[in-house]
Amino acid sequence: MSTIQKPPKSFWIISILALIWNLMGVSAYLTHAFMTEDALQKLPEAEQTLYADLPAWVTAAFAIAVFGGTFGAIGLLLRKKWARIVFLISLIGIIIQMSHNFFISNNMEVYGPGALIMPIMVLVIGVYLIMFSKSAIAKGWIS
Repeated sequence: MSTIQKPPKSFWIISILALIWNLMGVSAYLTHAFMTEDALQKLPEAEQTLYADLPAWVTAAFAIAVFGGTFGAIGLLLRKKWARIVFLISLIGIIIQMSHNFFISNNMEVYGPGALIMPIMVLVIGVYLIMFSKSAIAKGWIS
């Protein structure tokens, strides 16, 4: 039988930062998914084409990534083991979305090489949160 250990302050800081990060992702998703026609028309033509050509499965993967990450962060704050599984589901959403962005669409042509920075950060943080939650389970901080 495992005993639950009191997590250090760093656990709470990382968990709160994870929640804030993922809530920013939810905000980005909602902005993207519910962009008005007027806002869309204000974008450069190349970006309008990207939005018009975006398959629904990519938008769904985006939703899974950000809402999964948010629920995973809430799981950490509640000190629940299921947070790791939810972060894993979120990472799958990230990988699906990024696969489209890197290999199927012409995002790089439209946004340039700088378009790599945020997706790489998202992927790295997604992997980190899985590793962090696994470590928290092993240390008995969450059950």
